[in-house]
Amino acid sequence: MQLLTKHTDYAIRALLTLAGHPDDYLSARRIAEEQQIPYQFLRGLLQELAREGFISSREGAGGGVRLEKAPESISVREVIELFQGRVELSECMFRKQLCANRSNCVLRHQIMRIERLVSEEFDKVTIGSLLADLHAVNNGERKNG
Repeated sequence: MQLLTKHTDYAIRALLTLAGHPDDYLSARRIAEEQQIPYQFLRGLLQELAREGFISSREGAGGGVRLEKAPESISVREVIELFQGRVELSECMFRKQLCANRSNCVLRHQIMRIERLVSEEFDKVTIGSLLADLHAVNNGERKNG
């Protein structure tokens, strides 16, 4: 089961890079290099993030993209839903009400409950909290390294 796609992973990494430079416009090339994301792939993700108001862009010298929302206000759930749709753990046919076993399915309600819990947990994780975690890890590595 794949919970996060490359689109979502790369978008979160790009948002983290931008959150680490709150007042700067960063080029897509710089983000791609720092995060080891294929440049053309990243450009498409950045366009989608801009369309949804997460980032803004500026052309010309000193141009690039920057975060428009506070990092603490961007939940991982929002990014997942933007690139993947709702958090779903099963491709079960009960979602489309076509399953012949729908009325007798013992997993249906449990799967839906777990999906709600996972979605709620992803809602608590923000770009801001991930950035704080990243700083803590980096500071710990410097102290221990």
